[in-house]
Amino acid sequence: MTAALSNWQLDDAEQLLAGVDRDPSPYVAAVPDDDAADGAPMSLGRAWADTLRAELLVRRLRLAGFTLVGEPVSTDSSAEPALDLHAGVAELLDGTAADADARSEQASRAALAIALVRSAKAAFDAADDDLQRAAGLARHARIELLSRRIDAAMDEAVEAASLLDPALPPSVLLVDTLTTLAGVLADLELMPLALDYQRRAHETAQAAAADAALLGPDGADPDVLVAVAATRLGELCAELGEGLLDDGAPESAGPYFTEARELAERALAQLPPDATGVVAAQIVHGWALVGMGEQSAAIGPLRAAVRISGVAGDRARLASAQLALGRALRRQGGGRAADDHLVVALDLATEHGLPRIRRAALRELCTLHADLNDAGRALPYLQAYLADELDRVDERRTRWVELFGRRKSLLETERAAGQLRRQAYEDPLTHLPNRRYAEARLDGLLAAGDVPALAVVDVDRFKAINDTIGHPGGDAVLRAVGELLVAGVRDTDEVCRWAGDEFVVLLPETTAEQAERALERIRVSVARYPWVELGLDVPVTISAGIASATRGDDRKTLFAAADGVLYDAKRSGRDRVVRLSAVTQTRAASSPLDAIFGPPPESGAEDVDEAGTGSPEETPAAATVAAVQPSALDDAFRAVTAVREEEPGFAPLLTPLGTARPGEPLLVPAPEPVGPGDEALPVAEALPVDEAAPQVVTAPPAVAEPDVVWATGRSTEQVLALVREARREHPDRPALVLRATPETLVALATEHDACTTMDAAASAAAVGPLPEPVGRVTVLSGGGADAPVAAEAAFVARIAGSEVARLDDVAGARSRSLLADRTLFDDTDCLVVVAGMEASLATVVGALTDVPVVAVPTSTGQPSAFGGLGALMTMLTAATPGMTVSNIDNGYSAGVFAARVARRSGRNR
Repeated sequence: MTAALSNWQLDDAEQLLAGVDRDPSPYVAAVPDDDAADGAPMSLGRAWADTLRAELLVRRLRLAGFTLVGEPVSTDSSAEPALDLHAGVAELLDGTAADADARSEQASRAALAIALVRSAKAAFDAADDDLQRAAGLARHARIELLSRRIDAAMDEAVEAASLLDPALPPSVLLVDTLTTLAGVLADLELMPLALDYQRRAHETAQAAAADAALLGPDGADPDVLVAVAATRLGELCAELGEGLLDDGAPESAGPYFTEARELAERALAQLPPDATGVVAAQIVHGWALVGMGEQSAAIGPLRAAVRISGVAGDRARLASAQLALGRALRRQGGGRAADDHLVVALDLATEHGLPRIRRAALRELCTLHADLNDAGRALPYLQAYLADELDRVDERRTRWVELFGRRKSLLETERAAGQLRRQAYEDPLTHLPNRRYAEARLDGLLAAGDVPALAVVDVDRFKAINDTIGHPGGDAVLRAVGELLVAGVRDTDEVCRWAGDEFVVLLPETTAEQAERALERIRVSVARYPWVELGLDVPVTISAGIASATRGDDRKTLFAAADGVLYDAKRSGRDRVVRLSAVTQTRAASSPLDAIFGPPPESGAEDVDEAGTGSPEETPAAATVAAVQPSALDDAFRAVTAVREEEPGFAPLLTPLGTARPGEPLLVPAPEPVGPGDEALPVAEALPVDEAAPQVVTAPPAVAEPDVVWATGRSTEQVLALVREARREHPDRPALVLRATPETLVALATEHDACTTMDAAASAAAVGPLPEPVGRVTVLSGGGADAPVAAEAAFVARIAGSEVARLDDVAGARSRSLLADRTLFDDTDCLVVVAGMEASLATVVGALTDVPVVAVPTSTGQPSAFGGLGALMTMLTAATPGMTVSNIDNGYSAGVFAARVARRSGRNR
């Protein structure tokens, strides 16, 4: 089918498509096939059938003189007007297209082709197979080229190229896709790129031929596969050689003709005598011989190729053979005979939309009649040739090359960033979201005003499980528990692995009672799971603590509450679910939470809520307390009691609050005593405090700045080793990695998981605990090219212990409106201004505020800026007070300096 379309054997192609079952019209909704992807409107098989049918219709439209959108192909004033596509759609819907006149029939074809292309594109976009998507996009790019929609063809080709990962395994489909894409790129005048993709197609064909399993169930002939790919590569080499000859560079053209000849000879040796590819290989061989000056040897085989192609009705091959034969005759001196063949090649190329053959034929005819001193015949060909050349000037070609490279790089970067995000937020063992994701997601829910429930789940006696069946068995248990948790919650809920044997479940817009019922079902399913299959004689059980958020709660408070009731479940005998809500709490007796809420009421007190979840014989009777209305200090004391004397879990998230420990700073000011005998904090009387020790309010301790690892010039393994060493020597501070590659960032996130904080824009990561922010740093940058340095400064400032805000693209007219708002500097302790081309931005900002300014020159800008030296001198020679200058592109030093200023200023407020 593909060969029939490429050779313009449209009647044969229509007969091949006639047996393909499909809906009568794409305007009628189709029922998705069994092999359709989720959400896909149709199967890939149906999408391919629609694509090929659309290409058939477009080729018929082309022969009739119209494009896919109904525009005339010719730009002459005598050309027919555009087709009425609305009428074509109406005829398709009414079923009257078969009885319409010629123009109406063409309009119906165009409307049907557009609908087929759209439906096929939707199916390819919904497919998970990148190779299938790339193959469909390459074919659609060919359709757009036939319709002279160059920009659309470029977009399709770029996206297809971005999907063709070099790691894709060899296959017949990959060879065909690469060949199609190479042909599209050649028609787009991107010949070097076309040659690269066709070389890859040839190499892929050779790799597939070496392994019969890669040829697919159809069992394609490996010799034919390799020979066809070699022929296409030889065709491009010969065409590129002719272009170099026309440009007056015969020395550069010689190697291409030699390669084309060798490829054609190998193809002829591999192909069976009756194979359809023999004629194409003979044409390429003759073309190469003509380029090498061996016209006599080329003419005989080329005459045979013309005769065979004409009998077979292969229009594309006939045009190529006529061009090669006409060129050989012209260079041998047979001018009149050459004219006949070249005119036939020109007519075929014009009629069937073969732009490269058309331009080559026009050029040969111009040269032929100029050599014959026939200016009258040469002039029309010259005018037509120049008209075609207006669409392919060097400036446009260069712009397309840059556009292709940029779009391809952008798509690849987006995919790499997506992969980086997935690896940064995914636990490698269970493939569930990790702690970093859970924190960010919970922060987002609370910031949006949601009131989620949070369940903290712990596998009971997991150390004993590891001791019994080993660590691989323990990993299998964690995976199974994760799967059971996911199976037991709603689609809107999210299960994350926190650390070790702990999981968290985020349940948006859920009460504690609803979450308790869901977790109880999961607890039962875990206990009933056939754990004996994993080598365990005793069933695995889980304990869960549930807390429901109230308006104004933050993440740490909610975690502390849920972790506290998880501790209740553990102390009460494990294998149970305990909940704590903001209005009613169901807890086990003698809980650490009694320090805040008081002891449970005596037996016989009126119950406000139902008893805990387990059966009476499994679960001790739970005590209830009356409704508690949270006060201004409840969150602080809840956090304190949750971390004190607690097993390792969520406690490391909480900042020590100091109200019960000497020497630690208070989270909130202590109320003044009312009288001589009054206590300052009566609500804390239940907390054990050393009365002999004075309660001193001290300043926060100095922040230990991070250890720095520069990744520039180091391999990923070297960076990982340095980070491990830094973490061993200073576990209390983060290890900061700067100027890292994406591969290094992914490796850090994979090895250290939830302990890693990263910023892809800054190419930086921090491994270890982050200090609580003190003070505020604002980072301003002058333009997009300054963004990496600005991102580095902002990231370092945050890791060094200050809160950070960024404001980008503060340049030109926008800077006046932004800087006119003086409130921008009100809450800022230090400003970092990153600028290259806008180097004066730092002096302008420094003159507008009394906030200390750190100016960072960058190496971006005009060539006369001497790699940032101009920006550096502008900042150094400025008379603006209160400004210090970093060296070029040094966001690290600027971030550390700004954080030190901000921390000191923040402590003194």
